Amino acid sequence: MYATERHQQIADTLELVGRVSVAGLARDFGVTTETIRRDLDALEEAGRLRRVHGGAVPAEQSALAETSLVERLGRNAEQKDAIARAALHLVPPTFRGSVLIDSGSTTGRLAELIENWSPDVPGATLDISTNSVPLAARLHAAANPHLQLRSLGGAVRGITGAAVGPTTIAQLSDIRPDLAFVGANGVSSAFGFSTPDETEAAAKAAMVHAARRVVVLADSTKLDAESLVRFACLDEVDTLITDAAPPPELAEALADADVQVVLA
Repeated sequence: MYATERHQQIADTLELVGRVSVAGLARDFGVTTETIRRDLDALEEAGRLRRVHGGAVPAEQSALAETSLVERLGRNAEQKDAIARAALHLVPPTFRGSVLIDSGSTTGRLAELIENWSPDVPGATLDISTNSVPLAARLHAAANPHLQLRSLGGAVRGITGAAVGPTTIAQLSDIRPDLAFVGANGVSSAFGFSTPDETEAAAKAAMVHAARRVVVLADSTKLDAESLVRFACLDEVDTLITDAAPPPELAEALADADVQVVLA
């Protein structure tokens, strides 16, 4: 196989699975790891990927890369819907308590499902807090009498619609939700849970510290990825809901940290 053919197949694989390893590519192509490293160097120079330890990720997947909420809504839609449905099982009609929902595209799909939540006992309600302006607006518009909505204030980030900053963190420190659903841009064995923006990371960290139980919703493209700012170590989270089994090293780290992994 010519180098150009390998390059195209590497790029196609990367687009499909979100990450490639030097060892895996060498095995698949039947060439040396040195050959694959040269291939990855050439592809990085051409702007088609970004080298990371042991392999490569898409070029746009840098520690600072962040797309708008609108852009993310259509990506990996089926996976995010499956994750949201799995998360909804944690809030059955028998649930009595309070829920905190982070800003994000996957948490947004969960909020869509919660719009129609109803209890098994007449008159019971579900208390929901969120720092997401779009989610608060949607839940308010649903006019579900079984939902008691609390919208957290703060400075609103235009790219995500999330309220962040000292006001948000202060309000989070004054509540103790039973269950927090938090989004993440990266889940790494070495770095934990991370996101590109430090103000949003601070809000997420406050959510993690406030809640009695913390559930991270992250599709499989976020696994083995690292963003710029860590908001939680692995052992600070109770459950990770994702759509594919984590890679072996990450799976072992999650198990060691006693994080329950739920596959949607």
